[in-house]
Amino acid sequence: MSKGRELFERYLQQRDAMDEGPVVLGQELTQMTRAHDGQTVRPSDRPSSRGVGRSKGGKWQDGAPEIPGPGIVVPPPASDLFTADELAGRDLEGVAELVRSCTRCQLSASRTNAVPGEGPSGAKLVVVGEGPGATEDETGRPFVGRAGELLTGILKSIGLPRDQVYICNVVKCRPPGNRKPQHEEIEQCVPYLHRQLEILGPKVILAMGGTAAETLLNTKQSLGSLRNVVHSFRGTPLVVTYHPAALLRNPNWKKPTWDDVRIARQLVDR
Repeated sequence: MSKGRELFERYLQQRDAMDEGPVVLGQELTQMTRAHDGQTVRPSDRPSSRGVGRSKGGKWQDGAPEIPGPGIVVPPPASDLFTADELAGRDLEGVAELVRSCTRCQLSASRTNAVPGEGPSGAKLVVVGEGPGATEDETGRPFVGRAGELLTGILKSIGLPRDQVYICNVVKCRPPGNRKPQHEEIEQCVPYLHRQLEILGPKVILAMGGTAAETLLNTKQSLGSLRNVVHSFRGTPLVVTYHPAALLRNPNWKKPTWDDVRIARQLVDR
């Protein structure tokens, strides 16, 4: 039996564990089997080698990817412009109070509720998304719509209950029509995120979606090219993966997301 066929059988087992639907044979499978049968593929298409996770007793560890090599490094600033303003000395609740009363950008005019973020101050993992949706705008809580339900399931699958994770977004108010936040809106809002990360000091950051990855890593590279490496944001390991809302539109991305979150979990356990 070829290595490619063995890999495919393992892939089917993982899909079954995640309650996936039928397999559609296509480009992803072709790349997987070629990579393990000695044929050449692009580095961005080559699957990670498999290892075993550190946690015991959970499904997330079975066939967990080995921790990839280093990617983009965002060093701590020599002098952070944001530490001298109203955010300096604020704790998480203090930042949340400023977010709720913020009028720095045009998003404040159309919001029902600002969404600062939620989770324990001692969280080892911080999840960063793009911005609030309609349900989040109504409730003032992050990731509580369909995408939020999926995120809760993803975290549970790697043994991290949602209430042990800090969850927030790049922008704290809903963009009209759920459009992508504009550069000016991100620029005005990102100091809140930077201060939250500074306060939390997590072991790992999970950037979900292109906007979160581009903002934290200060890059225009595609999400696909940013996956499968461990980046560093001001000394904190950062893993890039797909946004849960994207998984609802394209279930084929669930498998690579499953690999990404297991890498993040291994980093949490280190």
